[in-house]
Amino acid sequence: MALHRFGLPLTALLLTSAFLPAAYADSLEIALAKAAPNANAKVIALAVHATQCTRAQGAAPAQRLAVIDYSLPSTEQRLWVFDLKKRTLLFHELVAHGRNSGENMATQFSNQNESYATSLGLFRTQESYLGSNGYSLRMEGLEPGFNDNAFERAIVIHGAPYVSPVLARANGRIGRSLGCPAVRPAIAHRLIDSMKDGQLLFSYYPDQRWLKSSSYINCGSGTVASSEQATKRQ
Repeated sequence: MALHRFGLPLTALLLTSAFLPAAYADSLEIALAKAAPNANAKVIALAVHATQCTRAQGAAPAQRLAVIDYSLPSTEQRLWVFDLKKRTLLFHELVAHGRNSGENMATQFSNQNESYATSLGLFRTQESYLGSNGYSLRMEGLEPGFNDNAFERAIVIHGAPYVSPVLARANGRIGRSLGCPAVRPAIAHRLIDSMKDGQLLFSYYPDQRWLKSSSYINCGSGTVASSEQATKRQ
């Protein structure tokens, strides 16, 4: 049937619906940036675009999103965990990088086994478990060549006593992991419970090779421009 038989209201509705995914992403970016005013809004935007890309590919929608900005020093709270439904900030925390990624600043990243370095890109969480580092959370790296060895490398979220503001003040950096995004023991259990079973973690650094080739931050219109803008801040 021709649309004109239903009049302008239905036509307008159909045209509007085509823009709903982009409008949702834009509004989510704004809400999360408002919830975390000390985060780089462009990094948040990239994380939201990556999240939307997983939905466009047919994956089940995540309820929570963690964003780590590894362009910041380890002495700063560079991990944010958001509730995507409520659009609120759940955690803002210190997080460790791998010992071979750098001292206070992470500058080197790897996907290789036994590299003891942090990996970049989008991860999907799996189940929690009790391991050598206590209560921990397995993750699957979704980006080939950048983090898809994460499960094999046992890159997990766990608590670690070396993630401490006291150590940061004393040593000029927090302790470093073997590549895991380790957090303070005091909040590890609650943070892991909020992030387990199919949530998303976005690990960011202005690495040009990753920014240009990531299928998640470049899967939709406007994401390339957003990534370029994000790097200008660094």
